[in-house]
Amino acid sequence: MKRIILLASGSGSNVENIITYFGKHEQVAVSAVLTNKNTAYVLERCKKLKVPALYFNKTAFLDTSVVFDFLIAQNPDLIVLAGFLWKIPQELVTAFPNKIVNIHPALLPKYGGKGMYGTKVHEAVKENGETETGITIHYVNENYDEGGIIHQAKTNISPHDTPEQIAEKVHALEYEHFPKVLENILLKNG
Repeated sequence: MKRIILLASGSGSNVENIITYFGKHEQVAVSAVLTNKNTAYVLERCKKLKVPALYFNKTAFLDTSVVFDFLIAQNPDLIVLAGFLWKIPQELVTAFPNKIVNIHPALLPKYGGKGMYGTKVHEAVKENGETETGITIHYVNENYDEGGIIHQAKTNISPHDTPEQIAEKVHALEYEHFPKVLENILLKNG
């Protein structure tokens, strides 16, 4: 059985979608969810879905080896950032080469980098008069949003779309593509 550990910072809609997708899968399972916000709604979603969820703070993530040691002990086949906003420490990137995957709500390299997440991305896409946007699923390296691109999916946007409407279109792409791409990564690698 291939095992995924998810990292999230917010409401966890992508987390729920991934857990549901792999819920009865014969080859892939979500073994745990980690969050850096003890008030994140993802914790409620995990309780409802009966998936172990753990909270950690910045000290456990950056200044000690608590999270690192947990991940090493769990030995997941993939670590998936599903709305996780902190930069991944170099030692984790090194320990899990091509095993940490992120989803970004734009077509990288556009609208990526530090501070570009969620609504900020959709507002920038709108302000710049883009005619399309989408999602990028990519490997994580030592820099924000610069790891190797695994998959991109696009959607058209009109000049009349609000940032909220753009977000809805992007979320639809995330829900459709993210679990399938993760499945493909895990099963094509043996």
